[in-house]
Amino acid sequence: MRLMERTNYREQLRDVAPLAGSAAILGASFGAIAVAAGLPLWMACAMSVLVFAGGSQFLVVGVIAAGGGAIAAVAGGLILNARHLPFGLAVGDALDGGWLKRLVGSHLLVDESTAFYLAAPDPHRARAAYWASGVSLFVTWNLGTLAGAFAGQAISDPKMFGLDAAFPAALLALVLPRLKEAPVLRASVLGAVIAVATTPFLPGGVPVLLALLGLVAALPVPKREAAA
Repeated sequence: MRLMERTNYREQLRDVAPLAGSAAILGASFGAIAVAAGLPLWMACAMSVLVFAGGSQFLVVGVIAAGGGAIAAVAGGLILNARHLPFGLAVGDALDGGWLKRLVGSHLLVDESTAFYLAAPDPHRARAAYWASGVSLFVTWNLGTLAGAFAGQAISDPKMFGLDAAFPAALLALVLPRLKEAPVLRASVLGAVIAVATTPFLPGGVPVLLALLGLVAALPVPKREAAA
């Protein structure tokens, strides 16, 4: 049994290695941008350790850098992380155990660890996939943040090296395949239009929150009944 578990973990670590490498690059991007936005190095690193949610971390730093308030930044992060509620229900079996295991496992719940868990063919491999991906991503994300934060202190403008574009490019890569689905395309277009149209007139962070109204366009469209 232990041999099978070790084999499962080795297989999952091999599969998750490319993703962990990309997490290190994105973490470095976050660290550099956070420091450039005015956050001290320790705060950028603490955010990666304690929050460990790339999208929310970038959102909070982006809102603050744009002049937005703490309420808008925190509200945006909470709304963005609300998707983790159904994720937690889906991966409950991976967290089966004592309170410490459940606490640590809950902290490792991100999009990628959930996806690896759900894609595994059986419960044993699913648990191995969840922990292997969660731990790998946590370690590489935080090491990347630390390296990026140091780099951000050394360079005057992260934009010179394209670090500011790393995370938007990664998000775009994730969204592009889903744009073939009409509801996703409608929601994305409407959200983008709302954000672009309101950015010149509203405080930083508010356009991002308003862009969530684009989800209305993803609601099912009633079909017209054929004429008799």
